[in-house]
Amino acid sequence: MSHRNLIFSFLFISISSWAQVRYIDYPSPFHSTIGKSGMVVSQNQDSSELGVEILNMGGNAIDAAVAVGLSLAITLPRAGNLGGGGFMLIYLSDEQRTIAVDFRSSAPNNLTEKDFLFLKNNYDLRRYGYRASAVPGTVAGLLETHKRYGKLPLKTLMQPVISQAKEGIYISYDLNQAIGSADQIMLDDESKSIYFQNDLPLMENELIKRTDLAWTLSEIANNGQEAFYSGSISKKIVKAMKQNNGYISAEDLKNYKPRFSEPIHTTYRNYKIFAHPPPAGGAAVLLEGLNIIENFETNKMGPNSAEFIHIFAEALQRGHMDRSRFMGDPVFYDVPIEKIISKQRAKSLAKDINLNLVTKSESINPESLFVEGENTTHYSIIDGDGNVVSNTYTLGYSFGSGVTIPGTGILLNNQMNNFAYQYGEFGVIDRSASVGNRFESGKRPMSTMSPIIVFNENNSIKLVTGSPGGALIPAAILRVVTGIIDFELTLGEASMLPRIHKDWPKENLLLERGFSNDTINILQSFGHKVEESKTMGSTQSILISSKGVEGFADLRRPNAGVAIQND
Repeated sequence: MSHRNLIFSFLFISISSWAQVRYIDYPSPFHSTIGKSGMVVSQNQDSSELGVEILNMGGNAIDAAVAVGLSLAITLPRAGNLGGGGFMLIYLSDEQRTIAVDFRSSAPNNLTEKDFLFLKNNYDLRRYGYRASAVPGTVAGLLETHKRYGKLPLKTLMQPVISQAKEGIYISYDLNQAIGSADQIMLDDESKSIYFQNDLPLMENELIKRTDLAWTLSEIANNGQEAFYSGSISKKIVKAMKQNNGYISAEDLKNYKPRFSEPIHTTYRNYKIFAHPPPAGGAAVLLEGLNIIENFETNKMGPNSAEFIHIFAEALQRGHMDRSRFMGDPVFYDVPIEKIISKQRAKSLAKDINLNLVTKSESINPESLFVEGENTTHYSIIDGDGNVVSNTYTLGYSFGSGVTIPGTGILLNNQMNNFAYQYGEFGVIDRSASVGNRFESGKRPMSTMSPIIVFNENNSIKLVTGSPGGALIPAAILRVVTGIIDFELTLGEASMLPRIHKDWPKENLLLERGFSNDTINILQSFGHKVEESKTMGSTQSILISSKGVEGFADLRRPNAGVAIQND
């Protein structure tokens, strides 16, 4: 090609590229998926598409939520589950009503004081194996919500999930990496036989068929939640428990019930934020944090400025303190949630924040840290009629207790580890000593899971989001909410802001990469002990905007995805 032709070709490409920019003028490199009707955003693209399949069949958001929740047990088994529990918010557009569903796992009822002391003194046994498992709530929570508010027959919406388990899925990069880093599934013969071959994790793009899980799903489709809690599946769970010295009994399963209640809420700069009540302790951190931040003119700051990050961290620190002191199962403990999330209290706490100096933990009246697993997952769904589901559920650690019930494909949670086992011990001031979260039979442990729904001043849906991440969850969600409301960022921009975490009573300030050295230096001059962190959380979000329905699957976790309903 001649020199002249090269110049011509370059000009043509340049002009063409310029024209493209004019047609698609994105304000940032992070753009949402835009639809006009229903949408599903989850941590796995295949499960998102399955959820949209349910919407296209005439199902509503609740129908899709059941299918997605069950599907993630296949595609994202480290967190998606039938053997765990969680919290869900649903919005019914016809009734203009928001409902909270608590399907958190609960402690078996037959545990004795001797059993409690045994778990207390054997840290690994309350993390891994049969004794680590609390009574699963996922199946009851999803199916009872469907029974009350779903549209399609259970068999209809479950058929695609059963087919997915029978036909199998190809191992994603994310799943391959998760299997390779979860040592506890190597300790259980049943789990090992599913996820390993020749002592090596199943390889990426390898087909894995879940025959036992397909049987379990078929039993549920044919016989409802009774199959899981008193029928054929229950019998397999109880048998395995007895053979392995586990605590869950037939009565525990039979008596498990999800709880339906009113959400807790606050306002933030004319927006209404709805969250799940206790034992979802993360909601208290989130709402209290928003109430505190509201006392400052953050719109005059930058979203990554040292000034804003300092206020953000100080608000988180106070929220986590209250979580440590007061959160627990409200059936067993009188949680003062309305006082915790009151505007008056937030105003008082805000006055104590020095804009140029970090607050030491000991000066915030410490009173009462167990380790929470970060391998939770969240999904957000909206249908064409405006019904919404925001659901966060978990096995606890990645792959939970590591135990798979033989013949069922069901991984069990390790939620017994989430109780405060050091309650009453002298000198312990962190969450491991929380009076509200001390171990009791039948109790549901505190959690940081916090699905939310945000409404605008006209009471219309604005934002649906949530995140995995253990104690990191409130901060991840706060970043998205304040990014959109305070700084008018796009959903993609707000989702991809570098995140922070400030706990209590720990003094360190965790920062994702992305902050400038100047910002870090200023934060250190305020007294913050800055530490670089790995990625935090994975928000799966839906935003209603002038463009329509926008969805964004957090880029921090691979293989997440948005699926949109046909117009």
